[in-house]
Amino acid sequence: MKRLSCIALLGMCIGAAWPAITAEPAYDAALATKLRADDIGMRMYVMALLKAGPNRNRPPEEARALQAAHMANINRLAAEGKLVLAGPFGDDGPLRGIYIFDVATVAEAEALTRTDPAVQAGQLAMELHPWYGSAALMMVNEVHAKIQKPVAPK
Repeated sequence: MKRLSCIALLGMCIGAAWPAITAEPAYDAALATKLRADDIGMRMYVMALLKAGPNRNRPPEEARALQAAHMANINRLAAEGKLVLAGPFGDDGPLRGIYIFDVATVAEAEALTRTDPAVQAGQLAMELHPWYGSAALMMVNEVHAKIQKPVAPK
């Protein structure tokens, strides 16, 4: 099942890049260097599969507070440039979401996952893998900031 999920995720990434593959090439050496891309525009990351942890039963107020702390940690890691991409899966299965880290080693990603309050509380568990993907992912947060509508304060 894990292999099927990873293959499906890879297929979605390739499918999303298809227009860029078929378009006229416009190589930008400076951008490739900035994004630490190899000759085919790819680079290594560490992917974390967020799985349901052993301690998921808690009162609703505690669960909301833990989720807020989890999101604050995600925002902090993204602001530090360590977390390239994060998001939940759209179902209620045991795989809860993914992180893609901009780090050199799985050990460094593991240290970052230990800062997540949801991992500390056993709400989530992480499975980490080296992952080879498009260097363009490094621009996701910059682009996302331009397309996300401002959130009104609560």
